[in-house]
Amino acid sequence: MSRLFKLQFLGPLALFLATLSAELAVRALAYAPSSELLWFVNLKMFGIFQRSYYVLSDVVSIQSFQLIGIALPIFLLACYGLAARRRLPLAVASNLGLGYAALLLLCWQSPGAPTTQASLGSIAVPSGAGFYVLAGILGTSLLSFAVSHLLYLRAARSEI
Repeated sequence: MSRLFKLQFLGPLALFLATLSAELAVRALAYAPSSELLWFVNLKMFGIFQRSYYVLSDVVSIQSFQLIGIALPIFLLACYGLAARRRLPLAVASNLGLGYAALLLLCWQSPGAPTTQASLGSIAVPSGAGFYVLAGILGTSLLSFAVSHLLYLRAARSEI
């Protein structure tokens, strides 16, 4: 098994761990609502998951849907692809992981007053710890996505 094949697993793994951590932070905050550290973690670090929860709750009203309905199936599909050494399930998980990471980024865009950047376009991104969490998720998902496409192009080129 090549290193590039294993590198595809990084995106779904990071996405699952971040979603699991956000869900655990919410559960811990329910048990200790006076903890300043838990409020910081919940609002600043994992605020992207809170906003996407509000968007998704209009469509699906299942508790912990982001973890159970989105991140866990993507992670399990990636685990199956890695364990069975199959390219397709791992590539599908990688692509779905990038799609979910893009959904997290789009959910962060607030309908309120946008900030004007040098490009004269409006974009809202989290600041501080939330930015690092979002950048880590997007970076690993994009890397995983690119590696899966590189491996498929390499396989197609070898068959030609």
